[in-house]
Amino acid sequence: MKRAGWVAFVAINFLLFCFGTVFGQAKNPPKKTPELVDTGKKLYEQNCAACHGTKGDGKGPAGAVLKPAPTDFAKPLKEWPNTKGDQRKIFEVISKGIPNSGMVKWDQLSEQERWALTYVVMEFAPAAKATPAKKK
Repeated sequence: MKRAGWVAFVAINFLLFCFGTVFGQAKNPPKKTPELVDTGKKLYEQNCAACHGTKGDGKGPAGAVLKPAPTDFAKPLKEWPNTKGDQRKIFEVISKGIPNSGMVKWDQLSEQERWALTYVVMEFAPAAKATPAKKK
């Protein structure tokens, strides 16, 4: 009886792992490297700039006719609809798309490529201003 319970436990966890991978849920994001960012920039130009614009401002030529309009990545991360700048949510939107919008899923790209895009689109947002340390 104990063995059957263990086998069921292993089988269920294996299935959860497989379905999580298939449906775009990454275990851990890869390290952000210059090479990964370069890949992301190329992918962005090929697949995203037509709608989101070359500056990431949502003003690409194809984006002009989309309702709702493409996300303006040049806004602060916390103002991004659907993700509020959360890295994993951005990855999920790239992987699964957004229903009832022009944002299609990009699951034909590898997980590594989708993370590359995640890192690149986040770079369009203005850097958070550091709060200066208070003097004692």
